[in-house]
Amino acid sequence: MKLVCTQSDLSNNLSLVSRAVPSRPTQPVLANVRLVADEQTQTLSLTAFDLSLGIRTTFSATVEESGDITLPAKLLNDIVSRLPGGEITLTDETGVAVATLICATGRYQVRGMGSEDFPELPLIEGGEVLELPSNLLIEGLRGTLLATSADETKQVLTGVHLTVQNDTLEFAATDGHRLAVVKTAKAEALDPTSSHAFEVTVPARALRELEKMVGMHKEDSEITLHFDQGQVIFELPQQRLTARTLDGQYPAYNQLIPNQFQRQVTLDRRQLISAVERIAVLADQKNNIVKFSLDAENQQLTLSVDAADVGSGKESLSAEISGESLDIAFNVKYLVEGLKAIPSSELQMQLNAPTTPVILSPIGAVQMTYLIMPVQLRS
Repeated sequence: MKLVCTQSDLSNNLSLVSRAVPSRPTQPVLANVRLVADEQTQTLSLTAFDLSLGIRTTFSATVEESGDITLPAKLLNDIVSRLPGGEITLTDETGVAVATLICATGRYQVRGMGSEDFPELPLIEGGEVLELPSNLLIEGLRGTLLATSADETKQVLTGVHLTVQNDTLEFAATDGHRLAVVKTAKAEALDPTSSHAFEVTVPARALRELEKMVGMHKEDSEITLHFDQGQVIFELPQQRLTARTLDGQYPAYNQLIPNQFQRQVTLDRRQLISAVERIAVLADQKNNIVKFSLDAENQQLTLSVDAADVGSGKESLSAEISGESLDIAFNVKYLVEGLKAIPSSELQMQLNAPTTPVILSPIGAVQMTYLIMPVQLRS
């Protein structure tokens, strides 16, 4: 192998694939990143794979001689990220798993392993194939990833559930305390014989990496999704992410959303976030609970916290309130995360009673539903 590439290209792509390197590899070669130089296409491909999540990225390089080697991911990333900007020459000797990196100021050698034991990324033959614009994918992920569970004992809840139907692509996530649902326009089925409808739950970890990968592209691009039982693949320009799907029946979340509401509140989202974050300073001192008091007569929402032995706080905001006045309380963390994920300047809050689910949704923006369970107030 012999090639020349820029330090920034190599460093950025190493950083990306390194997120699929396991912290405790079950095989020594999995601690490495695979480098494949192709003289014909004048590209260098980097691959990392922990047997569950795999990331491959390809970028342009001046390749004089093709080659294939695996090198320790952390060590290589640490070296390359510290090298000065400019060109890097990367070579290895045939039959010897040692790579040499030459930059303007120095020369480094890194011992690696042959690529014959590095597992291939899964391929999907058949199954479902969809093509979706990157902006729709980002909308869905930004609106739902926050609600995934971190509890590995509830594994199916640690992912985002994707439902493809004839006219919509729906993203959903719940951790048992809140539920986030985003509906976007229909994705395009590439296979005309496809059933055009399927469901799959993808680990949040994989989707967070996918979100970062999509963010690296300056322009909107098409993303191809391949799905078959147990495996999902997302293909971007010059990049690919593969992940195992999560087993288990996803909760029937649509049954949790009330069909009608007795009260509705419309208000400025940014003002509400600012008020909640200010009063959360006191909430953090006690129990992370903020109380909402709806005053229908004066068309006002009052936020309050009473932290015993610490202090108390109160904020009031103008709001359009329909229905009777009410006191209700929320966990500050769940509330703020939901408010920040809503992509509009104004939001709508729909509710019935102090102990029933509350719906937050944007006005005139993405079709998003954020359900949050209130906290019971002690008298």
